[in-house]
Amino acid sequence: MGSVSFSWNLVDDFQQMWSYPFMVNAFRAGAVVAVVAGVTGWFMVLRRQTFAAHTLSAVAFPGAAFATLAGISLSLGYFGFCVAAALILAALRRGGTVSGTASGDAGGSEESAATGVVQAFLLACGYLFMALYKGLLAGPQALLFGSFLGITTGQVTTLAVAALLVLAVLAVIGRPLLFASVDPQVAAGRGVPVRGLSTLFLVLLGVATAEAAQITGALLVFALLVLPAATAQQLTARPGRSLLLTVAIGFAVTWAGLVAAFYWPYPLGFFVTTFAFAAFLLAHAARALAAATARRRPALALAAVGAVGGAA
Repeated sequence: MGSVSFSWNLVDDFQQMWSYPFMVNAFRAGAVVAVVAGVTGWFMVLRRQTFAAHTLSAVAFPGAAFATLAGISLSLGYFGFCVAAALILAALRRGGTVSGTASGDAGGSEESAATGVVQAFLLACGYLFMALYKGLLAGPQALLFGSFLGITTGQVTTLAVAALLVLAVLAVIGRPLLFASVDPQVAAGRGVPVRGLSTLFLVLLGVATAEAAQITGALLVFALLVLPAATAQQLTARPGRSLLLTVAIGFAVTWAGLVAAFYWPYPLGFFVTTFAFAAFLLAHAARALAAATARRRPALALAAVGAVGGAA
């Protein structure tokens, strides 16, 4: 931001940032995106659908490029392409199983290949749209790596409405979706509509991806969907606690990224991804330390018993 500088007086720093209306909108949008990406990403990691999410995040780029070419709202391009791609992926899926748990290796490979084909084609379309655009494409870096500049009140409202829709649907289907994610075969045997839930979840994932892409950029949206959820699931296996921790981590890294991007001239998506990756590494280190401590306890107990026996 040029003339602004960071201090360790957080109250003054936030007052300074929030004196700019676009930063107020950025923090509001970041909060909305962190919640919806965290909840959706938690189910996505549990269902092992990260490759499908990677494809949807890549689709955000041609969506934004097409919107720029057509002269329409970027949000419309993001949402339209991501949801359309989600429906295409759902149509290409064979059977109603979770990605990565399909019956037979051949079925899973076929699904992965189809997902990769969709991703490659739509990425090529994105570069075509950029080539066809004859004006000055002012923000390709912002489309790819994210920016807090230019976030309007209208965009925040659109994000909030979409987020409420996604969260409302997940609240309704959460229990059967969790059952179908953990054990799809048993869930199908008990009458859970596994295939329908899978299709609906892909659409919700497309909406969440379109939301997050407007903060982190198309190339780095994947990090906000995956890293907080993967970090939380490293720390606890309890679904409720893990889900809340995912949202908290996503919220923290998004707001920390906004603060960093305000004071330093680097893309917002870089900061969000870096902070989320650091949290993931810390979670791995904490889990490894806990495992090492648990392995040492029996040996220490035996040593103590032996010492007591020897003294006796």
